[in-house]
Amino acid sequence: MSDDPTRTEAEWRARLTDMQYHVTREKGTERAFTGEYWNVWDKGAYNCVCCGAPLFRSEHKFDAGCGWPSFWTAAEPDNVATAIDRSHYMVRTEVLCQHCGAHLGHVFEDGPQPTGLRYCINSASIKLEKSGE
Repeated sequence: MSDDPTRTEAEWRARLTDMQYHVTREKGTERAFTGEYWNVWDKGAYNCVCCGAPLFRSEHKFDAGCGWPSFWTAAEPDNVATAIDRSHYMVRTEVLCQHCGAHLGHVFEDGPQPTGLRYCINSASIKLEKSGE
């Protein structure tokens, strides 16, 4: 399912675009309303751009109006990890790929039911695998 998560930083740089590297390996954030998937509604699975692990599904995506792809749940909860992020003078919950440690975005408690969560994810950290539906 996943690529080897033990790649060196040089291997990650060679494999990813500059933006993908900045977001996933340096915990960066793309500007709102600029990412590839913020306004895409095709059916399919959103996988980790670094290792290919399945993370989110289109049926869990919703328009949060924030400018980033937002999901109310992870498709594969075992593939998503969280950590406390105290950067930028804030305390937030960071979302990471459990397999390769890629920074994906943050999760907030202002999403729709049934979870009340909003996984706010950088487009640069995911790749949509469209389904034939």
